[in-house]
Amino acid sequence: MLYYLFQYLDEQFNLPGAGLFQYISFRAGMAAVVSLLIGMTFGERIINYLRRQQIGETIRELGLQGQTEKKGTPTMGGLIILAAILIPVLLFTRLTNVYIVLLLITTVFAGLIGFADDYIKVFLKNKEGLKGRFKIVGQVTLGIIVGTTLYFNEYVVVRDYDDKVTTENVMLATRQGKFEDVKSTKTTIPFVKNNEFDYADIWPVANDAFLWVLYVGVVTFIITAVSNGANITDGLDGLAAGTSAVIGVTLAVLAYVSGNVLTAKYLNIMYIPHTGELTIFCLAFVGACIGFLWYNSYPAQVFMGDTGSLMLGALISVIAVAIRKELLIPVLCGVFLVENLSVMIQVSYFKYTKKKYGEGRRIFLMSPLHHHFQKKGIHEVKIVNRFLIVQVLLALFTVISLKIR
Repeated sequence: MLYYLFQYLDEQFNLPGAGLFQYISFRAGMAAVVSLLIGMTFGERIINYLRRQQIGETIRELGLQGQTEKKGTPTMGGLIILAAILIPVLLFTRLTNVYIVLLLITTVFAGLIGFADDYIKVFLKNKEGLKGRFKIVGQVTLGIIVGTTLYFNEYVVVRDYDDKVTTENVMLATRQGKFEDVKSTKTTIPFVKNNEFDYADIWPVANDAFLWVLYVGVVTFIITAVSNGANITDGLDGLAAGTSAVIGVTLAVLAYVSGNVLTAKYLNIMYIPHTGELTIFCLAFVGACIGFLWYNSYPAQVFMGDTGSLMLGALISVIAVAIRKELLIPVLCGVFLVENLSVMIQVSYFKYTKKKYGEGRRIFLMSPLHHHFQKKGIHEVKIVNRFLIVQVLLALFTVISLKIR
């Protein structure tokens, strides 16, 4: 909204400083600051409201150190993150940008799925929460919305440059209209020299309907996997919010270089028009996570609940798909991946050994993986710090991958 206001003031009255709002870097910085301030300023009020409504976490007795102290801690704190993302995005982004609209829909939609789960747990006293099949239906619906929009929308395009075009003259060539934006289902393959892959190449003779189903299926799988990974990771104070903040910074870098014609050409990566605006969303996302950490760091005054964790995972996945870096998710979201795999391995091995030997056996002391380390007597603060260090290394490796081919 402010973008359009200051654009008008700049054009009509030549107001000093109004032109700053034309720069993505300025608006992204402002979005991060405002998001952080919203989380820190209004977070306490929301926590007090949740406490008055007796919206406290129900803790299952798992024999973990410090577990009993967390009983009754307000949950559904994802509402803090939701507000801290939406307000600055509405203020500082171009709301006509298809990617921003798509992420706003994702924020609200995924937040509602998580809110329904938390509501059933807290108010209806059903520890199981929203049944798994309904969560899957919601995630599949979101996947269809995102995949269909990215597949059909006319503004979702890529621009390929001939090798003869240099970084110095790429802007001139663009202004002269020498290159045409084209619809494509291309994505980026990390660590490969010719690092572009088109989903259409899976079956070259397939029609548009098949390719649409394939693309939507891939998008839905990614959204489901990452959102569930973030949900599983949300088990220690500050873990999910901290790792998400690091991932958000990385996505901001990737969105900026992918949406800037000069940096994209310099790095020899796919240029995706209009995605530069996602930098603003990513930094609002980061500010929201850090602002939430103000209250969620050990000892946590509030938990994000599924309202926050499912939303964070969904946003990460949609941003990665939008900038065509979804194949980097196993690296960038390595913490989520390992947490997810630890649960799958534990459950599968338990069922296998129970069927074979008559009793279930475990690989980990407890899953997800962070609980395994808790069972080994490591304090949760040290576990969270070490996981964050690993996440920072993964984020750095993800950025470096732009040049590793």
